[in-house]
Amino acid sequence: MDFKTIDDIIAYAVAKEREAAEFYETLSKHEEFSVAKKTFAEFAIEERKHEALFADLGKNTAKLDEYEFKWIPDIKRSNYMTEMTYEPGMAYVDILRLAMKREEQALRFYNDIAGKVEDAQFLKVCKMLAQEEARHKNILEKIYDDHMAEMGD
Repeated sequence: MDFKTIDDIIAYAVAKEREAAEFYETLSKHEEFSVAKKTFAEFAIEERKHEALFADLGKNTAKLDEYEFKWIPDIKRSNYMTEMTYEPGMAYVDILRLAMKREEQALRFYNDIAGKVEDAQFLKVCKMLAQEEARHKNILEKIYDDHMAEMGD
């Protein structure tokens, strides 16, 4: 992506976070597994908060000031998966693969943007959201591993 201004980045990030929230809301409504349904619903709420954080950038810094950064391990399952498109009724394992890949892309986006901005507050938002996406990716990869182990893989 070639952004000309921070406002371009913010508009793109808000749109992507909104898209992610809608994706997880859809999954939470259609998923049969109760654990997955709950996880997807929680992710949708978090993605809505990310959207609001970017939309309100500069207006409410308390959340940023209180945020605690910590290392999130990367299991790297999604690194070996191909791009997929969501289709209603797709297999649970494919939904997990798709969700992991989406989180991987969001993580990469925020890390890339963080390396290109100089504004301290904007940089902190990017780092915070990179950590949140890394956390989502890690949760999904663990769910995927557990599911595959249950299936005998």
